[in-house]
Amino acid sequence: MFRRSRFGDLIGRQLDLFELDHANVLRDVEERRAKWNAAAREEAEELYGDYLDAVETGTELLADMRDRFALTLGEDDAERYRAEFDKAVLRRLRPFALEIENR
Repeated sequence: MFRRSRFGDLIGRQLDLFELDHANVLRDVEERRAKWNAAAREEAEELYGDYLDAVETGTELLADMRDRFALTLGEDDAERYRAEFDKAVLRRLRPFALEIENR
């Protein structure tokens, strides 16, 4: 049976704010990915590291946002909220999804 997203609207608004407040982080990720993809073989490894650094910055910001709000909830609700938040990041901000579950 499908469960309805209890926190979907809230998470959508939180991600809207993240995209507005951290547009520079999103641009940085895209620019670094483009440089890595266009790089010659001998430069690719270093540029990939730069890309991962930018992704890590965004992932940390998202995880902090998620965890701060989760602290306002009871244990069961916090667990559900974190899972819904991580799924929303996967759908909407895919570069940050790989590591957010580990934070």
